[in-house]
Amino acid sequence: MDRFARLVSRMLRVPVAFVSLVEEGRQILPGLFGLPEPWAGSRTLPLSHSLCRYVMASGQPLIVPDARADERLRTDPAIGDLGIVAYAGMPLTDGDGIVLGALCAIDHEPRTWGEGEPADLEDLAAACSAELCLRILSARSRSAQKVLETARAAAERARNHAEHLEQEAQLGMDHAELLLRASEELAQTSGLEDVRRRLRDLFVGAGKPSYVGLLIVGEDELHRVPDPDIAHAVERAVLTLPADAAFPSTQAMRERRTVFVPDREALVAGYSPEAVGFFDRMGFATVLCLPLWGSRALLGVLAICWTKRHEVNVAERATLTAASGYIAQAVERALYLDERISVARQLQEAMLTDLPLTDHVEISALYQPAADDHMIGGDWYDAYHLPPASSGGAPGALMVTVGDITGHDMHAATIMGQIRSMLRQATLNHPPYSPAAALTALDTACSVLPIEAGGTLVHARLDPTADSPDWTLTWSNAGHPPPLIRAHDGHVTQLVEHDMLFHRALGPCDRTEHRRRLPPGSTLLLYTDGLVERRGHDMYATVAQLVDLLARLGDRPLDELLHRISNRLTDPSPEDDVVLLAVRTPVIAQR
Repeated sequence: MDRFARLVSRMLRVPVAFVSLVEEGRQILPGLFGLPEPWAGSRTLPLSHSLCRYVMASGQPLIVPDARADERLRTDPAIGDLGIVAYAGMPLTDGDGIVLGALCAIDHEPRTWGEGEPADLEDLAAACSAELCLRILSARSRSAQKVLETARAAAERARNHAEHLEQEAQLGMDHAELLLRASEELAQTSGLEDVRRRLRDLFVGAGKPSYVGLLIVGEDELHRVPDPDIAHAVERAVLTLPADAAFPSTQAMRERRTVFVPDREALVAGYSPEAVGFFDRMGFATVLCLPLWGSRALLGVLAICWTKRHEVNVAERATLTAASGYIAQAVERALYLDERISVARQLQEAMLTDLPLTDHVEISALYQPAADDHMIGGDWYDAYHLPPASSGGAPGALMVTVGDITGHDMHAATIMGQIRSMLRQATLNHPPYSPAAALTALDTACSVLPIEAGGTLVHARLDPTADSPDWTLTWSNAGHPPPLIRAHDGHVTQLVEHDMLFHRALGPCDRTEHRRRLPPGSTLLLYTDGLVERRGHDMYATVAQLVDLLARLGDRPLDELLHRISNRLTDPSPEDDVVLLAVRTPVIAQR
């Protein structure tokens, strides 16, 4: 929502813009730009300070050159308290056409709104309304899922309570605490490492085991999940067991049942010398192995070991079996999340282009994922040569792209792959390979095809200039952060020309493109907003830092330059993906 407010500010050149959702007694500002404190911090305004309520009431745009001279608005306290003079607001609606609020542009001076400005604001309001609809649907889906999960959990708890009422009456405080801790600690685990870490401190009180191991079923074998923080001798000794190994854990996997080995005599009688030697080295006397059942299949085995002989009575076995159910749920969820994250990361990384080899210019790229593995992003870069001018000739001009698909999930990563391929095809199908023509074709395709795609990108072409060492940069910008050009003498220029972002709800638009001559030794830098946009920081101040870094470090090798910029500007644990791509023209043109 803040991005929409910034886009309104940039496109309409106003100091203040916000996304306003009107509720009973107040208006909420999920997106804002330029609003002073305390309003910016609270992200709310009283209705007494809301010109948006007129848009909400009428469902129509409100365009006011000077609120002080307007009969309806001149006494509104927002004029004095917020400095609202000129105002333009467009209604935001849900999928049923119900007005939720307004997308507003505000100026502190009287203003005659330009002929195209209300239309631009209306287009942005349509895109913002589409985003709000997606969020409403997502929230309803999460709420329904939560209710369903709660009902299922309640039913499961009730069933377990009825079946084990007599046994639970005999459990001591330690057993009750184990179940409570298992239900609480394992409910929010995010991956196998997290599950293993929480298992470490799950078992407490009298009869606490000396080691609890988590083994996952693989193809004809069991894989032990090592503790990510503490080195255990057990895990150093044996990390993988073949399915046919004569060990208690593999027996529990093969026979799909709980296996209890009360002492060394039972171990010697029922298992292999390798198993006996292993348990002797570890000092284990009693072992209980519990199968971990998922919703469809056996997931693994929980191995509970004591160094002294331990009697596992009916009540304790019931408690440990119940606890293994919580652990199995956490393991199933962790395996699912780990697989999704792995697939998404592999998908995203596979789509990051191998940079083309070229004797004419230097080129380098850097991709840094978000610290949170669940925040799979839609950031990407691309670079490729156009077809040669003649058969068998040298590669054609160099195309470079940096883009950012809205979202942080598998959907964003897959949409990114589709958009990247579609843009390549649009470029190669439209000689003489105009970046603007390719983006216009992409807009048209997105408006027709059922692809819920939205985001920003810069698409550019670099051509050598005939009879000159200079190069020509031709680019088109769809609402993306401005590219930077560093001249050989260190002077940095921001390429601020841009069109609106691309979004299916905005429909096709005629994209514009711009040209600039690049002298020898010029460096072009493209980047995504994860580099300069961080919570609690002014984006424009960060862009100024980036300009300064490029000016001072721009003569270094491109790989080093990109790593230095990333290290200086990104957080140690970035919340968003970051993409950087740099191209440098030769100091002496190669002919």
